[in-house]
Amino acid sequence: MSLWLKILVYTVGVAIVFAVLIGLKRTKRPVKSFFGSGVQGVCALAAVNVAGAFTGVSLGLNLFTGLCCAVLGIPGVISLLILKLIINI
Repeated sequence: MSLWLKILVYTVGVAIVFAVLIGLKRTKRPVKSFFGSGVQGVCALAAVNVAGAFTGVSLGLNLFTGLCCAVLGIPGVISLLILKLIINI
């Protein structure tokens, strides 16, 4: 992978993390929102993998994808799907 593509991927990842943190800060209950977002992300990852039997698009479950989905929620799952399309991991 070229250097510019790595820089782009890391920049987009950091921007998504900041957007999620800002969104959590604006809520009245950030801890509850954080855990709710994590549960939604894990459920979305499971839904993508179940639907992968029909669509052919799935994400492997490992430490990186699990943490990304648990911390970032649904935007994390979408980011992983976009990265899979761009980089073809």
